[in-house]
Amino acid sequence: MNAGKPVLGSPDPEYIDLAVAVFSMLAEPTRVRIILALQDRELSVGQIAEAVDKTPTAVSQHLAKLRLARMVASRQEGQRIFYSLTNEHARQLVADALFQAEHAVDEHPAHHGRA
Repeated sequence: MNAGKPVLGSPDPEYIDLAVAVFSMLAEPTRVRIILALQDRELSVGQIAEAVDKTPTAVSQHLAKLRLARMVASRQEGQRIFYSLTNEHARQLVADALFQAEHAVDEHPAHHGRA
């Protein structure tokens, strides 16, 4: 696992292009909220819609894009479809972006703990 290790050397240009596509996919508030809703559990479209305060139709459209980007996976059980994150990296990207946002507005961000 390289999740906690910095990227060293010079990555393949294709990986850089794909990384930019991932950031572009997450450059939408509803998709970030969906990732947060799915960070620890599997949910149905209706449950996700309730968690992110959007209609099931809107959530389904965002989930379709996240599935194409292979950030979420789906599983059908009867008539219901459940979604989950494909791996921990989407969750970590969103967490790191939120931590960076905390640094932008607070000299002593909460994620560092307060003395």
